[in-house]
Amino acid sequence: MAKLYFYYSAMNAGKTTTLLQSAHNYRERGMRTLILTPRLDHRDGSGRVASRIGLQAQGVGFDRGDDLQALVERDIDAAGKLDCVLADEAQFLTRAQVWQLGEVVDMLRVPVLCYGLRTDFQGELFEGSQYLLAWADELVEIKTICHTGSKATMTVRVDEHGQAVHTGPQVEIGGNERYVSVSRAEFKRISRGEGRIDPLQTPLPLA
Repeated sequence: MAKLYFYYSAMNAGKTTTLLQSAHNYRERGMRTLILTPRLDHRDGSGRVASRIGLQAQGVGFDRGDDLQALVERDIDAAGKLDCVLADEAQFLTRAQVWQLGEVVDMLRVPVLCYGLRTDFQGELFEGSQYLLAWADELVEIKTICHTGSKATMTVRVDEHGQAVHTGPQVEIGGNERYVSVSRAEFKRISRGEGRIDPLQTPLPLA
């Protein structure tokens, strides 16, 4: 039975890597997938999904006003049977789009796997995450670790000095240079101005 899944985490937990691995697993078995990605995030080019470790794939970009059920139906009409829809950066979905993805599951019988952040830099839910948490059939936490050694569940936005940023737009596209995943306790400490965080991380040697 098709289901709506929400894989959520703090920043830099490997959400996109997990999405790309899932898409690969389907395709390896001769099954067709559709990757959706918001055009809001242009870091890797519109429609392109790329992970921090170098994996990438071409997806279909969408805007906040797009009807995702209609988009999926057009894809099926054009290319035939679809076995799975995967949505990257799902925190940027609107309430209506989360509902539409639920319709893809319930009406079209196609499983939908959404990957995204749970909360923003102020600890508040994103719109897409709020409704995925409410409506998804399965919730899966992708775990990552805080520099303190505890599990990281929140994301702090920092300036060039490693100090927490408390104001600004909810959406500010950026990677490791702007956001750091931390535990709740560390989020509170940094937010109170009791310390700083070096946002620069040593890359994992791959050779």
